[in-house]
Amino acid sequence: MSKQVFPTKSNLIATKKSLALSSTGFNLLDKKRNILIREMMLLIEKFQDIRTTMSETFQNAYAALQKANIELGVIDDIAAAVPIDENVSIRFKSVMGVDIPIVNYNNRSLTLSYGFFNTNSDLDYAYRCFHEVKKLTVILAELENSIYRLADAISKIQRRANALKNVVIPDLEAKIKFITDYLEEKEREEFFRLKVIKNRQDG
Repeated sequence: MSKQVFPTKSNLIATKKSLALSSTGFNLLDKKRNILIREMMLLIEKFQDIRTTMSETFQNAYAALQKANIELGVIDDIAAAVPIDENVSIRFKSVMGVDIPIVNYNNRSLTLSYGFFNTNSDLDYAYRCFHEVKKLTVILAELENSIYRLADAISKIQRRANALKNVVIPDLEAKIKFITDYLEEKEREEFFRLKVIKNRQDG
């Protein structure tokens, strides 16, 4: 036992209550962990699908950009005409007490921000591909952050559940056994003592 306890009936009752609370706490943590694991696995599956799509879109975008660079020369000046996109906002939702980010992207209709005089269709295609990459990046950022937060929460819950299962609960059970054995031994001693007294009185 981690800490000695006085073997009294009141301590026995208090220790049994602590054991019941610890057992309930372990069961709740176990259920919470399982729910978070299921949620994380769903997100991981979605993440893998979108990452595959994004990889293909990136390849198409860079191939089109390379072709545009070959035909038009370096297009830094044209790229500078593309405005910074600030249509992203973040809010959070709670999943079993874990704050999960929800990234909102105001996906406006795509409009070309450069002129057509010194450009071609390959550049337009590259622009559209990178616009799609941007949308997928927003989704992946949300999923990746959510998976990280869930994994971190699951790890913490696992440590707490392990502490209850392997340390706290066994320690309480040992204390209950110690107190119970002590009290039963005291009852037996008292019984024999009273029996001896009664025998002497009868004799």
